[in-house]
Amino acid sequence: MMVLPWPPTVNTYWRNVAGRVLISQSGREYRQAIAELAAAEKWPKYGSARLSVSIEAWMPDKRRRDLDNLLKSMLDSLTHAGVWDDDSQIDGLAIWRAPLIGGMCKVEVTTI
Repeated sequence: MMVLPWPPTVNTYWRNVAGRVLISQSGREYRQAIAELAAAEKWPKYGSARLSVSIEAWMPDKRRRDLDNLLKSMLDSLTHAGVWDDDSQIDGLAIWRAPLIGGMCKVEVTTI
């Protein structure tokens, strides 16, 4: 199981700059943090295998949040870190809200 810091939501992950859509500074910083964690903790590499991903989202506070807004930055960052070749390999995806506050996401990946 990989424990990731709380990701930027899809609402803040992208920025429109001079007519181009780019990853925001917070998105780039998150991607870098995930790459560093993956290297330091020697996360597994799944290559091109078909995958199932389960995510347990520990909210940072009691504010209302949409779970689906977390997925894009998290999955793209795991791709960028080399955990898998591309997130299009994911055939099963589940996300649920943890009962406690913690400001992190626990991610479990299995091959299909």
